[in-house]
Order: sequence, then C-alpha cells, then structure tokens
Amino acid sequence: QVQLVESGGGLVQAGGSLRLSCAASGRTFSSYTMSWFRQAPGKEREFVAAITWNGGNTYYADSVKGRFTISRDNAKSTVYLQMNSLKPEDTAIYYCAVAKYAGSILYTRTSNYENWGQGTQVTVSS
Repeated sequence: QVQLVESGGGLVQAGGSLRLSCAASGRTFSSYTMSWFRQAPGKEREFVAAITWNGGNTYYADSVKGRFTISRDNAKSTVYLQMNSLKPEDTAIYYCAVAKYAGSILYTRTSNYENWGQGTQVTVSS
C-alpha cells in the first residue's frame, strides 16, 4: 500500500505558474508509473500527465502539452507537476496516483491506478 500526499495548489492568475508535489510512502515507489489527474466541479476525473518509473518517458493530455511538465525524484519518493501558462480551465482538484502494476506503461485511465492522494485545489482566475 502506498500513501500519497499532494501539495502546492493555490490561487493564481491566468498566465501564472504553480508547482505541485506528491510525496509517497509505503511500498516501493520507484518501480511504478505515476500520474496526475484532475477533476473540475461537475466533471469526471481526467488524465493530465504520466511518467514511467525511471522518468525516462512521459505523456501528456493534449490540453496541457507544452505548458505542464511532470517529473519525479525516486530518492525523495516524490513526483512533481510544474504548471506554466495556467488558464481558468485548468481550475480543478489535482490528484496523483500510482499505477496498479510495476512497469513502463504510461496508463491514462483511472482504472489502471490505485492509491490516490487526497488532492490539492488549483484555482486560476481570469
């Protein structure tokens, strides 16, 4: 079992930046793909970005490509999401998650993940 704690959310103006962190504890963190998802009010949880166990490969939703960067530090058991050029439509609760299975697949479906964090609110004002 992995425990995940997200932080770094807040209120920012459009065009601004935030850096989210997700600290993991529990079972081995470094063998699993990690991802960020987000959920806006009244909407389903959607995929944002994923990173393989060694950071060698990443994948992004089209809506954030070129603006967001996912990274990880396995020595610190932490995954990050650098968000630049934020837009009001980026407003949501952001969650990190650990893939169910070890390996290098960049899953984008919520069903392939477990051990979700409690989320951190990101609000972008226009």
